[in-house]
Amino acid sequence: MRRIRSRFMLPLFTLTILGAALNVAAGGIQQAAGTPYGSGSGLVLRGGATLAPPRILDLGSDPVALNQVVEDQDGSERREDTNTEVTYELQAEVLFAKDSARLSNSAQSHIAAIAREINQQRPAKVRVSGFTDTLGSSTHGDALSTQRAQAVQTVLADGLPSTVSFETRGFGERHPIASNTTEAGRRENRRVEISFQPTGR
Repeated sequence: MRRIRSRFMLPLFTLTILGAALNVAAGGIQQAAGTPYGSGSGLVLRGGATLAPPRILDLGSDPVALNQVVEDQDGSERREDTNTEVTYELQAEVLFAKDSARLSNSAQSHIAAIAREINQQRPAKVRVSGFTDTLGSSTHGDALSTQRAQAVQTVLADGLPSTVSFETRGFGERHPIASNTTEAGRRENRRVEISFQPTGR
């Protein structure tokens, strides 16, 4: 019994000290917050400096990477914005016929519209990545996903300044975002992603 007590005494003592320190710090913060410019606040500013006006930042639920996701009704297109990157995810079915890398006319128009949106954010580099499901051989999936990514990149390049560089890759069946055991999952995995970092972020 004595051994158990000694095992917990040091952590308990440490927690007690930390709790007391936090109480003291919280009291100081409350006092400073209550009178930010008063002489009793404990804050000392050098050379006549003044405090900047307070700002409230709405960080939402994720203060590290602010996230906004927009998806159309049938899930065939998805756009994700973080504080560092924008990604468009397009299902292959809305762009290509089965087992084809040729863009339909409506798909070309849609990608041209995405290029106009990208152009407003002035990125230096755009990544275009193709993905397939696990049906067929992995060699065929690698080739098809590469051809599809290149087809999308060609249309994007027509709508963007020549100063924008591209990184275009086909990943085949690698990096699935859903299970390949169902057709619904395989449909999600057959996709092309367009991602870039807007200037100034």
